[in-house]
Amino acid sequence: MDNTIKIALVQADLYWEDIQKNLQKFDRLLQGITTDTEIIILPEMFATAFTVDTERQEKPVGKRAFKWLLEKAKELQKIIVGSILFEEEGEYYNRMFWMRPNGTYEYYDKRHLFQMGNEHHTITAGNRRVIVSHKNTRFLLQVCYDLRFPVAAKNRYNPQSDKYDYDVIIYVANWPEVRKQAYMTLLKARAIENQAYVVWVNRVGVDAKNQGHSGDSQVINTMGQVITHVQANQEEVCYATINLDEINKVRTGFKVGLDWDSFEIL
Repeated sequence: MDNTIKIALVQADLYWEDIQKNLQKFDRLLQGITTDTEIIILPEMFATAFTVDTERQEKPVGKRAFKWLLEKAKELQKIIVGSILFEEEGEYYNRMFWMRPNGTYEYYDKRHLFQMGNEHHTITAGNRRVIVSHKNTRFLLQVCYDLRFPVAAKNRYNPQSDKYDYDVIIYVANWPEVRKQAYMTLLKARAIENQAYVVWVNRVGVDAKNQGHSGDSQVINTMGQVITHVQANQEEVCYATINLDEINKVRTGFKVGLDWDSFEIL
C-alpha cells in the first residue's frame, strides 16, 4: 500500500483586499503544478491578504473565493487547502477549507484570534478541532496564530488501539517577518512534541500595514528536521512528500506517546 502523499506549498505575495488579482495570481501559479501532486496548500486569507475589515469586502464575503476553490479543485483534480474571510449567517470567520475534487469539503474556523491585529472585533472564533484524512494519513488543520497555542494542537495516543489523533499538522499563515524567530522555533516544537510532520505555508511581500513577510514555507519531520523549504522572500511553488511509513517508524522506535499527559481537548 502506498503511504506517501505529494504536496505542493504555494508561497505567494498577496494583493491587499483585491480578490480578482489574487485569484488570477493563483490561477497562474497553479498552472505548472505537477500531475502527481495530491494536495495544494495556499496561505492564510489567500484571496484578500490578512484583512479584518469586512465592510470593505464584496458581499457575501468569501463567496467568490469559495467558488474558485470549488472549481479549481475540480479542474486540477487535487485537494486544495487555504483559508478565506468567510461570511455565514451574519458571522464572519477566518475559515480554512479542505476542498476535494468531487466538490465535498471540510472546514476549520481559526480558534485563536489575533487580538493585537483586532481580528477578534469582527471575526468569530472557531470551537471545533478538525482532523481530515487522505488515503491513510490524518491532517490537523490550523491557522497562523494557532501555532502559539500547543494545547489545541496536542496529539493523543491510544495504547489500546495503537492509534494517534493525527499524523500531520498544516498551518497556513500571514505571519510577519519581524516575529520570524517565534514561528521558526515553534514549528519544530510542534513537530517534536506531537511526533507529527508539520507543514507551514506563509505569504511573502509587504502588506498594506507595511508589515514584511519572508514566508519561510517548509515541511518539518517528526524529529524536528526541515526536509523541504521555500527560499525566503520568494514567490514559489515547492514540493514535498509526506511518508506515513517514516512517521510510524519513529513512533514505533520511540513511543513517547505512552507517557503523554492525558486530558480532553474540545
